Amino acid sequence: MSEKKVAIITGASSGIGEAAAKSLAATSCIVVLAARREERLKELVKEIEMSGGEALYCVTDVTKNSEVETLIKLAVDTYGKVDILINSAGIMPHSPLKDQRIQDWDNMIDINIKGTLYGIGAVLPYMNEQKSGHIINISSVAGHYAHAGGAVYSATKWAVRAISESLREEVAQDDTNIRVSIVSPGAINTELLSSITDPEIRENNAKFYENFGISVERVASAIQQIVDVPADTAWNEVIIRPTKQVR
Repeated sequence: MSEKKVAIITGASSGIGEAAAKSLAATSCIVVLAARREERLKELVKEIEMSGGEALYCVTDVTKNSEVETLIKLAVDTYGKVDILINSAGIMPHSPLKDQRIQDWDNMIDINIKGTLYGIGAVLPYMNEQKSGHIINISSVAGHYAHAGGAVYSATKWAVRAISESLREEVAQDDTNIRVSIVSPGAINTELLSSITDPEIRENNAKFYENFGISVERVASAIQQIVDVPADTAWNEVIIRPTKQVR
């Protein structure tokens, strides 16, 4: 069993997941990377290893519970435990409800909500058995504030917060020493914009992020601080925005 913490990160091929993987691998963790794009995962593992860290990858579609179960089992079989799960996979295809972009709605629900639930469900048996662990779910400021064009995305991120808070109470009642944290980023420069299928909304959001967006490393730094809090304390929620972002 590894002496280092073992951190599983979904959505690790880019954005917050990738930045968190690099940060944790450089400090205190072995990282197990999950996403759908194998080439990106291979490149990230190589980069981490060249920097002296340890990483493993598993091609995973978080909308498929069986693949998430396989991911968690791989980490435990390889390293003997799982200390941290970061549910970072997510998409943000904003559009007005009147457009009825049903496929976008379904994709957000499947990735943002079900993907988070599948990760929690798969990792809990192991964390319960070892009486320790840390689950970090990535929500959004959109999970605190809804606006025109963002109804379904906001609903999914509100759901992530609700799931996380219910989980926090459950594991506290069970006295499992499992910590639960929610990270709600504002305008962070990631690939999320590429998931917007409405051209006008994508262009408007691109301008907003160009003016206000900050780097993913800012969020990775916050995640690092959350992980480093002493084990008897849980940093349950953090909202991180660019200083000049109003909402």
